[in-house]
Amino acid sequence: MRTTELVDGFRHSAPYVNAHRGKTFVVMLGGEALAHPQFRGILNDVALLHSLGIEVVLVYGARPQIDEGLKAAGIEPAYHNGIRITDEDTLKIIKQVAGATQFDITARLSMSLGNTPMQNAQINLVSGNFVIAQPLGVDDGVDFCLSGKVRRIDAQGLRRQLDNNGIVLMGPIAASVTGESFNLTAEEVATQVAIKLKADKIIGFSDTNGLIGKNGEVIAELMPDDIEEMLKTMSVDDHTSVGTVAFLKASIEACRRGVPRCHLVSYLEDGALLQELFSREGIGTQIVTQSAERLRRATISDIGGILNLIRPLEEQGILVRRSREQLEMEIEQFMLVERDNLVIGCAALYPFEEDNAGEFACLVVHPDYRDADRGSILLNNIIGQARVRGYSRLFALTTRSIHWFLEHGFNIVDVEELPNKKKQLYNYQRRSKILALDL
Repeated sequence: MRTTELVDGFRHSAPYVNAHRGKTFVVMLGGEALAHPQFRGILNDVALLHSLGIEVVLVYGARPQIDEGLKAAGIEPAYHNGIRITDEDTLKIIKQVAGATQFDITARLSMSLGNTPMQNAQINLVSGNFVIAQPLGVDDGVDFCLSGKVRRIDAQGLRRQLDNNGIVLMGPIAASVTGESFNLTAEEVATQVAIKLKADKIIGFSDTNGLIGKNGEVIAELMPDDIEEMLKTMSVDDHTSVGTVAFLKASIEACRRGVPRCHLVSYLEDGALLQELFSREGIGTQIVTQSAERLRRATISDIGGILNLIRPLEEQGILVRRSREQLEMEIEQFMLVERDNLVIGCAALYPFEEDNAGEFACLVVHPDYRDADRGSILLNNIIGQARVRGYSRLFALTTRSIHWFLEHGFNIVDVEELPNKKKQLYNYQRRSKILALDL
């Protein structure tokens, strides 16, 4: 990696390091991820998250390992409506597998960080009876036996361990108030823990970098309703494993009950977790309660973000230079597109009340975000504002984006059609094209 690439990458990730510090993440590792050689790298990255001040609850599953254990013991797995039926013999195998998995994760986090960026880091890994279970009971005449569900989460106990700088490790076995052990799904444990802790994220892993669309591309962001519709026609195939489907179902409940974001990334790709959390575009699929982007009016605290956005275009002569003082006076005229606390687009509406007109100005979209027509979103918002104010015309001046304005219904007009005050300020040396849209 060249020095400039290293510096650029570090600078781009810095806002996310600050944004994530002090937040609570529930990381769910399914059995498929545990069995893959990349598992060690994922644990190293989890340790790195912890070192950056992120509170981590690590929930593990062991679905394929349990199936292998049952097969070796000559026990045929039994299911009803996709849920494992756990008799006493099955539970013995599950306990063995879950216990071995827990010790393996503990050993790796305790001993296998040598020769990694986390060498000599002190990891305090904590497990305990933070989940109280209850039986699933009988459904359609089928007794689920020792398959259970979450009854209660000891959120205070979990919070104490996190506040003491521990990583909490939780598995799929939990006890009931009567002292029995029950087999739970890792997805339910992760979901209920995240809800009770008011966690900021749940992160799950699949064999693809998120959810794959019809054209083979990764779907970057989905709402719970979108996932619900997709699950109606989704089948387990090369692109969608049993664990992925289970995680998607869990993410719907998590988002609807207050967890802002659920992330699905690949356990096959080295560093996928870090790329998802510390880069602008991410690498996997987010399931969000609301869009990661929002359109809002600018405030005085946005001056720095706007300046960072417009300065490169001012230096190229594409935009007329605005001072910080000028921006402070005009800030109420600006609308922003914000993503993850980063200003990625802006535009302004300057009023010319005496001419019953407004100027659409300072339209800028960050170079990394020019593929989703955010300029049109800003324009439509400004048009709406102009109509509410009763303006009859919106005009714009540009030296480079003439065709864009024409495509959006503007027409080229003469200088004489500008509002009187704007006409007096027109720069004949700059020779900007004047475009107008009748409202």
